[in-house]
Amino acid sequence: MSNVLSSIVPMTGVAIPLGALKTKKSCGIGEYPDLVPFGSFCKKAGLSIIQLLPVNDTGTESSPYSALSAFALHPIYISIESLPDYKSVPVAEKKKVKMLHEKHDGRQRYNYRELREDKLAVLQSIFTCCKDAFEEALANGCSDVACWVEENRWVKEYAVFMALKREFLEASWKEWKKEFQKITQEKISQRWNDSALKDTHNFYVWMQYNAFVQFKSAADAVKEKGILLKGDIPIMMNEDSADAWAHPEFFDEKMRAGSPPDGFNPAGQNWGFPVYRWKNLADTDYSWWKNRLKTASAFYQAYRIDHVLGFFRIWETSQRETTAIMGHTEPAAVITAAELEKAGFDKDRIRWLSQPHVPTRLIEEVNNYDYLGTHGLLQQIMDRVGNEELWLFKEEIKGDKDIYEKESLPPAVRQRLAELWKDRTLIEISKGKFVPLWTYTNTTAWASLSWEEKNILEKLFEEKNKKQEVLWEKQARTLLGELTSATDMIACAEDLGANPACVPVVLKDLSILRLCVVRWYRHWGLEGQPFVDFKKYPTLSVVTSSVHDSSTLRLWWLTESDAADFYRDFPPEVEVTNPPETFGDAGAEDTIKEKMYTPDTARYLLSKIATGAGVFCIHPLQDFLGLSSVYYREDPQEERINIPGSVNEFNWTYRIPCFVEDLVQDKELQNEIKNIAKIHKKSCTVR
Repeated sequence: MSNVLSSIVPMTGVAIPLGALKTKKSCGIGEYPDLVPFGSFCKKAGLSIIQLLPVNDTGTESSPYSALSAFALHPIYISIESLPDYKSVPVAEKKKVKMLHEKHDGRQRYNYRELREDKLAVLQSIFTCCKDAFEEALANGCSDVACWVEENRWVKEYAVFMALKREFLEASWKEWKKEFQKITQEKISQRWNDSALKDTHNFYVWMQYNAFVQFKSAADAVKEKGILLKGDIPIMMNEDSADAWAHPEFFDEKMRAGSPPDGFNPAGQNWGFPVYRWKNLADTDYSWWKNRLKTASAFYQAYRIDHVLGFFRIWETSQRETTAIMGHTEPAAVITAAELEKAGFDKDRIRWLSQPHVPTRLIEEVNNYDYLGTHGLLQQIMDRVGNEELWLFKEEIKGDKDIYEKESLPPAVRQRLAELWKDRTLIEISKGKFVPLWTYTNTTAWASLSWEEKNILEKLFEEKNKKQEVLWEKQARTLLGELTSATDMIACAEDLGANPACVPVVLKDLSILRLCVVRWYRHWGLEGQPFVDFKKYPTLSVVTSSVHDSSTLRLWWLTESDAADFYRDFPPEVEVTNPPETFGDAGAEDTIKEKMYTPDTARYLLSKIATGAGVFCIHPLQDFLGLSSVYYREDPQEERINIPGSVNEFNWTYRIPCFVEDLVQDKELQNEIKNIAKIHKKSCTVR
């Protein structure tokens, strides 16, 4: 075990988006100072960890995973009334703040875009009142703000980026004037030093400095209470970010990150994020990543590594593709043309395997069976194979986006061609280098092969897969080793889903905690798919009841079928290892029934989970609030944070159903949570 983890003791914690907190002082959304009273509640409840979602600036996007900057904090969480400059602003400005409270405080969920716009407008007004004093402080090299800017040089790039974003009405930098799309550090410096832009740039610096001061002060106060603050570091960066714009050398804009096809996503997931140029990052000793982590360490003592699998290998797809089915892992152990030829596949067979051969009739079917008309359409985008009724896509077609953008073709023809674009057994990712399509067994070329040919290819695929798993492990040991040693923060991986065998090995070797979501931590290969015994959870793990993308414990119990499996595997009887008071009055277990959720149900579930061997046991606040029916929303769906795959105003706008001050006074709830924490401390022995 590393030095960082050698002194770890079992801890129970709570996960909450900062914006979800609600105090009598906050303005429509949780703010940085709200962490202080929330920390007081946690201390009284025996909780030792507060885990936050990312708090970086996301611009117009409510998702905390769509950051405009890897470093900049979100100004929406600034407490306006806590600003030093607020005391001296005119009464008219203070009235605007009062109006903000009246408009936004009473809402059950906040309206992200509306609140952001309103709050930024007030912040701009306040800055206008104090801009001269701020400029003077910046000019004084010994002032706190001048020193902060010197230590956080990213803020200049961010300020220039945000000023341009404002100029172009929040549009992506790819839609700006050409002269601003391809930027150099010299041009960024020129704009930063442009006196005509000084006030605009200083406004963004002023907000960032005040956000830092407020968050740092709150984080320090939480730490003084003996509570560990845990952050969240998303692995990918938004293409529309100051980092991707100012440092294109670190991001490959031609490729997009995502995930391969699965049962829920037959075409895979294309997240739209550019992939990293790891070689270029290595040439700088990973300075961008290390600075990112060092910046985070000013606030956090631990952090969640989002999608840790991406450090082993990323699923990347050409930016000319709309889906991820044509993607491949990077790094990849490729199959060369020479290897295919040696295996008995000549150039024509390789072309047959790697390029869709589209029969005329398949396009005729969606073009009114017009043979001549179909030929005319196909000639625009494809080349005919000799005199056969087969067609190959022209070389300039690089992805299905190129097909969809061919507006001279009827929509039905474009759609059919886009589907057929994916009909290939092999993908040529570079000249003479191939990887198998993830769903290669469903392709026309594969179906045409003999048993012997299929056997030859499958053996080749298996051989390459073993080789690339070695590549993935090597890359992860290098990257994660470099990054986790950059700070003293405890690293906790998000390693959900089907992972290569090397993932848990590397995480254990590097003392990175794994994530065990109870409802998904099962023996999937065994009959009945039983839940893993809590005592057999990895010691180096974070055990949790729910995550921000899942239903809450209450909603899960009421609506999802696998909750019955939990009831089957862990019946609600009082166990010897659990103190009797855990289950309330004698006979309380009789009130625990499927499809019915009460505080007894919450107590039963959380007490069972608390026996897990994982060193950290961190649950969403909503699941702890289930211990008291006072905090139940009428519709449990309203307690969710995010519903993956949906884009709406509901996602990421959750607010707790009470004031934090009420939680601080709720001794009954605190005692309930304290009992859960005691069970975990007693059950978990760090080995």
